[in-house]
Amino acid sequence: MTTRVTVREHARLTTDALAEPTLDRAYVSPTAFDWLCGLNAGFTRAGASLVHVEGRRWLALDNYVGVLETPCGTSIEILPKHVDDDAAAGDDIASRALLKRMISATSGLRAREAGPASLDRFDAPLSEWLMGRFLSALDYLVKRGVRSDYARVEAAERFLRGQLDIARQMRQPAGRAHVFQFRHEVFLPDRAENRLLKLALEQVARATKMPSQWQLASELRSLLHAIPASRDVDSDFRLWRNDRLMAHYQPLRPLCELILHRQMPLALRGAWHGISMLFPMEKLFERYVAGVLARQLPTGARLRTQPSSASLCRHLDGDAFRLEPDLLIEYGSRKWVLDAKWKRLDGSDRGNLYGLAQSDFYQLFAYGHKYLGGRGEMALIYPCTRKFPAPLPSFAFGHGLTLRAMPFDLESDRLIGGEQFGLPLGGHAMSNTIDVIDTIETIEANGLASG
Repeated sequence: MTTRVTVREHARLTTDALAEPTLDRAYVSPTAFDWLCGLNAGFTRAGASLVHVEGRRWLALDNYVGVLETPCGTSIEILPKHVDDDAAAGDDIASRALLKRMISATSGLRAREAGPASLDRFDAPLSEWLMGRFLSALDYLVKRGVRSDYARVEAAERFLRGQLDIARQMRQPAGRAHVFQFRHEVFLPDRAENRLLKLALEQVARATKMPSQWQLASELRSLLHAIPASRDVDSDFRLWRNDRLMAHYQPLRPLCELILHRQMPLALRGAWHGISMLFPMEKLFERYVAGVLARQLPTGARLRTQPSSASLCRHLDGDAFRLEPDLLIEYGSRKWVLDAKWKRLDGSDRGNLYGLAQSDFYQLFAYGHKYLGGRGEMALIYPCTRKFPAPLPSFAFGHGLTLRAMPFDLESDRLIGGEQFGLPLGGHAMSNTIDVIDTIETIEANGLASG
């Protein structure tokens, strides 16, 4: 029997019974507790942290969001904490809706779904939402037609077709001279894309707990019974074709990658994790902000993510300490350096400098001198909250280099104060020169090492 636990990032988990579990405190079984401790050891070896152990009975989650399924059947759904007050009724629905929107935007999932699953079930667990989208997209693909490909087959029959295999024919004993050894090609749906979809479908059929989705998965399994499941996921993903004839397969690829754990942190590879997906929230926020701003730039503007054209210094005959700001916007002769931080500020706490980190200012100071020549405007972008509703007064580094701390409204997808900052936002042109190179696949490579 599956036990479902829904919490927010930085929540605390315990093996002690709780009178009133909340999004910030919840009970998990001792077996799930021990499994999380073991999983965290793998994260620690990779240079990150999933949980912090507090005594023998408490675990404090870090800033990963998503879903974890333990071997004992506990499903832990971790939602973003984008409000700064205590958890209230309905917060899980709003947080889940936000997380779905961010995952869809940053992983290339289409906003519109086909079929009966297009009704958005915000009250469904994140994993069920993911599986529902996959089943809906796969059902639409099957109705459009599954692509087949030619496969070479070697056979031995009393008739000849295709190409005679002379070497095998000559090695036959005299008593089998009437049998022809030949090879020919047959048109089969056994190709890399279909094998991956079949494997993902098998996992979804075993994992889903919703009757309607289980029924649809069973029907699709019967329709695809002739296709074998993939035995080498990495190799088949490398063989996935993106040409014009396979265009209707493209919406399924990000869903298939999420289900088959291609987008999971490195520490989870090879371990039990069911239908699981974890994302570092700071990376997810950074990619989401990049995607939103790119859509709002006018024609001719260019947005680059993680540019690496500058370094902090030179050593001998090479560069040392590469500088990679989150975002660099170029429009005409002007440039802006932006860094997105998933952290809640307090705009009224001037005594503690609003919760800003000094290390971030050192980092932006280096970006400003190397990418803007020591003169220009930079911004640190934080999520908009009740305590941080408006931009802070600007910070001056001197010689014309300034920095602002600005809120990003996740409900309206708006950078508050962006116009005052001089950013050319507000347009909806889709023909911009946009270089958004770091999407969800780079979370797998960089999510554990980046700070």
